[in-house]
This record gives sequence, structure tokens and C-alpha cells, in this order.
Amino acid sequence: MTTLDAAGYAVIDPHVHVWKHDPRFPFAKKAHPPERDATPETLLGLMQANGVSKTVLIQVIHYRYDNSYTLDVLERYPQYFQAVCRVDPLDPAAPDHLSRHTEQGFRGVRISPAGDASGDWFHGPLMPPLWKRCADLKVPMTVLAPITRMPEAGALIERFPGLTVVIDHMADCPVDQPAELEKLIALERYPEVFVKISHTWSLSRQPYPWLDSQALVKRLYDAFGPRRLMWATDWPIVEQTSTYDKALGVVRDEMRFLNAEDKRWIFNRTIQQVWPFPDAR
Repeated sequence: MTTLDAAGYAVIDPHVHVWKHDPRFPFAKKAHPPERDATPETLLGLMQANGVSKTVLIQVIHYRYDNSYTLDVLERYPQYFQAVCRVDPLDPAAPDHLSRHTEQGFRGVRISPAGDASGDWFHGPLMPPLWKRCADLKVPMTVLAPITRMPEAGALIERFPGLTVVIDHMADCPVDQPAELEKLIALERYPEVFVKISHTWSLSRQPYPWLDSQALVKRLYDAFGPRRLMWATDWPIVEQTSTYDKALGVVRDEMRFLNAEDKRWIFNRTIQQVWPFPDAR
């Protein structure tokens, strides 16, 4: 049954991670996952307690490009979850891997180029084939990258204008470098670009409700409008500095520039454009 919040629509969380210490699903070499597990059962409990109906699982880096555990969770709880996979961006076969994962049920891929030279593959020859395959498959490209990479993201978006692209976590723009946010705002001219207004809690240098990082959200709201913004908890990473319920509450209760219709988009309708949940209206 779909959970409805007090406003009468289903709340969807488009960004969480799951993992488990389980020999059937080994972590990647050199990975350093937390000792605690982040199981779907724990997540479902938090969702129920906070009135969240559906969630998008983002393949966690602890498994690198082995999406088996995320797929297992997706197959066990299809009524609650969609999922985004990872593929190795330095592997020429990555587009074919994406096709296979899409056939398995994944909807979209995540890439995460670093801001330093180790992430320069982002503007290399292996990116256009992967982005083209995304466009051909009609699944979203999700980009986790620092604000300094947004011009390079724009160059790829320019080449694939019909592709849905989601920029994670406001490109983690530092609150003490507000002018840098213009690099993300510049992508507003591409109508298929969406932005997650998450990480208010990690970017902020203030206590809840994180007014300094809210100021970044307000600028994105003014540029993109609510129909291209989506909230997210980034559970369980949020628990490093805050809580699941505060990641929800800061948008629901504390962003005074949002009206009720804005919130309907940010909590549901915008997400439905990217990851449709037909039974979560």
C-alpha cells in the first residue's frame, strides 16, 4: 500500500544506499565499508516511520561495479524500490554492461569523476559511447561530481540533448564558495537536467536547519524551479552528521521559500519524471 503524507501524495526518496556484510556478496578489493550494515529492512523501517513510500537505490561504491547485492534487494522488494547501477567508466565494454543491467531491472547509471586528475576520464573518449547508450536505452545518467566538473558535464549534455541527466547533491558546492554554484546553474539551459537538493547537512557549517546550505538550494530553486529539483536523504551516509528524519524535515518544514505545490514536485512529481512509480501518486 502506498504511504501518503499529510498533503495527500506519496513521498519518494530518490537516493539511498544499501549494503550488507555477506560472503555471498563480497565487497570490492580495497573497499572500506562501515562495520554496520545498511539493510533494506532497516531502510524500510525508516521509510515507514517517516511516511516515505518508495525509494531509488543507488549502487554503493563499496561494491564498485558488482551490482549483485543491489539487484538482490531490488528483486526481493520490487514494490518499494527502483535502482541505479554503476559500470566501470574506464572499461570500453561499459555501454554493454549498462544494457545488461537495464535488462535486469536497473533504471540508470551513476558515474562519479573526481575533481582532480584521477577523474579526467570524464572528458575522455570512453564517455560519449556510454552517454549514447544511456540515451538509446532511455535511462537516466546520474552524475556525482564536484562543482568544478560541471562545465565538463555541460559539454556532454550538449552532445546528448534528449538524455535525462541528474546531478547529485548540488554538485557538493562549498557554502564558502557560493560563486561556484553558477557552474551548476549554467546547466539550467538544458531542459532534461535535474538536480538533487541533498547534502544540505554535509555542506553546512551551521546547526540544523542549515541555513547556509539552504541559501544554495534557494538559488537553485530560483534557477531551475521545483519541477527540476528533487530532495533525497542519501541514507545511511546522512547519519554521519545528521538523521534521516532531519533530511526530510529540512525540506518539508524549514525551506520557507517552498510552497505546498513546490513540495509536491520536489517530493514526488519531479522524481516521477525520472524514476516513475505508477502506484505512488
